[in-house]
Amino acid sequence: MLNLKRLLAAGLVCTTMLMPALSEAKTLTVAVPVNLTKLDPTNINDTLTMTSLRTIYEGLLGFDKDLKIVPLLAERYEASSDAKEFTFYLRKGVKFHDGADFNAQAVKINLERLASPENKLSRRVLVSMLDHVEVVDDYTVKVILKEPYGAFPSSMAHTGTMMISPAALEKYGRDIDRHPVGTGPFIFKNRSSDTLEVIKNDHYWNGTVGVDGVTIRSVPENGARFAMLQAQEVQFVPDFPPELFAVAQKMPNLVVTKEPSIAEYYVAINTMKKPFDDVRVRQAMNYAVDKNAFCKVVMNGFCEPATSPIPPLLKYYTNVGQYEYNIEKAKQLLTEAGYPNGFNTEIFGKNSTMVIRGLQFLQQQLAAVNIKVNVTPLEAGVEADRVWGARTPEESTVQMQFGGWSASTADADYGMRPLFSSESFPPNLFNVAYYKNAEVDQDLADAVKTADDRKRAELYGKAQKIIFQDAPWIFLGQKDVLSGKTKNLEGVYALPDGGFLLKDAKFAD
Repeated sequence: MLNLKRLLAAGLVCTTMLMPALSEAKTLTVAVPVNLTKLDPTNINDTLTMTSLRTIYEGLLGFDKDLKIVPLLAERYEASSDAKEFTFYLRKGVKFHDGADFNAQAVKINLERLASPENKLSRRVLVSMLDHVEVVDDYTVKVILKEPYGAFPSSMAHTGTMMISPAALEKYGRDIDRHPVGTGPFIFKNRSSDTLEVIKNDHYWNGTVGVDGVTIRSVPENGARFAMLQAQEVQFVPDFPPELFAVAQKMPNLVVTKEPSIAEYYVAINTMKKPFDDVRVRQAMNYAVDKNAFCKVVMNGFCEPATSPIPPLLKYYTNVGQYEYNIEKAKQLLTEAGYPNGFNTEIFGKNSTMVIRGLQFLQQQLAAVNIKVNVTPLEAGVEADRVWGARTPEESTVQMQFGGWSASTADADYGMRPLFSSESFPPNLFNVAYYKNAEVDQDLADAVKTADDRKRAELYGKAQKIIFQDAPWIFLGQKDVLSGKTKNLEGVYALPDGGFLLKDAKFAD
């Protein structure tokens, strides 16, 4: 355990020593709690890796710091009245980092690659409704969908649809994961097990880049990230430790912020494995976990208990209530299901400080109803392979997984379909619970096919109620977005989905 007073004292000494040097610093260093997993934006499962790749890649559209859709590689778009055709008017004069032209053909190649089932890319769900892409001219492209989908612009703003150089795709194929080539403000330099380095793109189409480079470092331990920020070894911590937030607020050389989140935290329960194939067991586990205590103990109060499978800031959210903490109810349900003495199980999760604290909290809570949980923290890449790599439900070794999901399109479709549709089992998507309910499948499919707001709200509301009752998750809560930076750093933002923006980063004179 770090001695906080010694940690702070050391940090203050280091800060004093480093201030003169940092006035000339031009490389931004960012500390994140987990290792980055892959470098192909279409095939990534975690928010921090996806958002880190915004340094290299861009999409036709994007999100600003308030998750409002903004034009990027497309200057504008038009939608047909039935929401089945979307025409994008592209920005001229943009080059990929390898010198290849960005144009309509590049868009066609990228979208068709992502949409192809044969490629088995994890972000295919963003364009699964795509029928075909037409090149109208060099800088105009028309996307035709199989059915109406009013939220398609949100899909085009998601990091999973960012544009990759077609020349690089042809050259590297599947190895594009080690050779990322985009149009963004920074160019790939190097990647090691815990570090991504990028350098300034001197020919960036959208103005001058304010720093010479960015280094994104994995630092899993909360106290270490805080100490490095204090010492200005790093200048931005987008996932700031909640237990140190109040301390940091008092430090004149740091700026910390708190914003609402669209990230939902949960425990996915493998519904195809015994004893979890019995809904009474899953409901019992929900009653056995005190969500208010979770928010207080694991998130230091920067959290609200879950009232739906999706967070309140998502479009079409419906408050469906809570599983109130009730040990006796949990024991009753376990007895009815044939487990009066509980059972043994295992839970996976990342090896970051917050997740390990969450795993231990869940272990203690479930022990009260004689569910004995073996806690298994995993490095991010190992977790991705273990959790999402199983080719069939029968191959899955997951019993429970502690995780979080940010629907970065800000729409209920992306908050539900990748997680609860029976078409979303790994390795295709992220239904780690292997949850299947025909009525939910139909509601989610029908909601995608209509652009009628009231109809979509009705369908998503109904699906949320069914999912909550079926309890494929232990529904935990929404964590506030906390971030910290050095006072001399400007133009960096933590996002409601747990990601961040670095494009406008610069150091004050």
